Amino acid sequence: MLHNRFGRLAATALAGTMLMGAAACGGSEEPTTTASPGDAATSAAPGGTGPKVGLAYDIGGRGDQSFNDAAAAGLDKAKAELGLAEAKELEAGNGETDAAKEERLRLLAQGGYNPIIAVGFAYSGPLKKVATEFPEVKFAIVDDEAATGPNISNLVFAEHEGSFLVGVAAALKSEKNHVGFVGGVEVPLIKKFEAGFAAGAKAVKSDIKVDVKYLTQPPDFAGFADPAKGKTAAEGMFDAGADVVYHAAGGSGGGVFEAAKAANGKAIGVDSDQAKTAAADLQGVIMTSMLKKVDVAVFDFLKNAAAGAPKAGTTVYDLKAGGVDYSTTGGQVDDIKAKIDEYKQKVISGEITVPKEVG
Repeated sequence: MLHNRFGRLAATALAGTMLMGAAACGGSEEPTTTASPGDAATSAAPGGTGPKVGLAYDIGGRGDQSFNDAAAAGLDKAKAELGLAEAKELEAGNGETDAAKEERLRLLAQGGYNPIIAVGFAYSGPLKKVATEFPEVKFAIVDDEAATGPNISNLVFAEHEGSFLVGVAAALKSEKNHVGFVGGVEVPLIKKFEAGFAAGAKAVKSDIKVDVKYLTQPPDFAGFADPAKGKTAAEGMFDAGADVVYHAAGGSGGGVFEAAKAANGKAIGVDSDQAKTAAADLQGVIMTSMLKKVDVAVFDFLKNAAAGAPKAGTTVYDLKAGGVDYSTTGGQVDDIKAKIDEYKQKVISGEITVPKEVG
């Protein structure tokens, strides 16, 4: 379930004091969660000799069973394998300003955390500003290429290619020639998921119907953390005749899964293998998930940073590089796996070019 731990940032001095107090826990204690005004903060102190890592989550934070949890998995692997001295995790609040995001990143930098990872494109402007204030700190941002600088690594993905594969799966499994897509917020990044999904479905069945619904419009990013809206959107699609619905809506995807279960339909997860991470009573409706390997990107960056050689600029994790894929947990796509893999190889070889924009 989602953990709704949002609020507003406190004044800089108070927040800075609380951050430093939490960071001082140290030792070999287990990770603990401490409440601070506006930020749910998890302080993990493995006690190694490696770097002190800061990670700022997008809306939903650790526990969203999707995008943020994928980033958390990369951090957890780094804790286990890289001997981090400490890791500090901070979460974003719903509806917060760029100034709040700036302050979160600034507090991490002031607290001696280096490198620092911002999870999500919403940090683009704030990270660009803070990175210039702390040129000695190495920053990375997931899903954004606009924030550039000599100390910024941009970790981006070919979401359209992974979405193409689950679009193929949806069309092959649909008995009604009717599928749906639920996007969290209508921004260019999420439109890439839509474009790839629709292209994949229509590559299999040119006349298939693809319903599309976005939960919110920017600057309202609550669509990534509103299961009730996700459920309502998916219910409308199932009621209209769709039998498979794909979501790219973060924590709101839990509502899509609930709707699929109630309608005896099928759902497609995103980012993480959600047949493993969703609530136990909903896992059976998830026929596959589009895997966006944020965990791999986060770990790679931290590994390079620990070695003193983080790569500034853009690194693209596409299908050919194994940065996106589809899951097979539960065996529901075993009967069509060979067909999906045919399309996969065509994308990798360049025979098929998957569109990034809705045409």
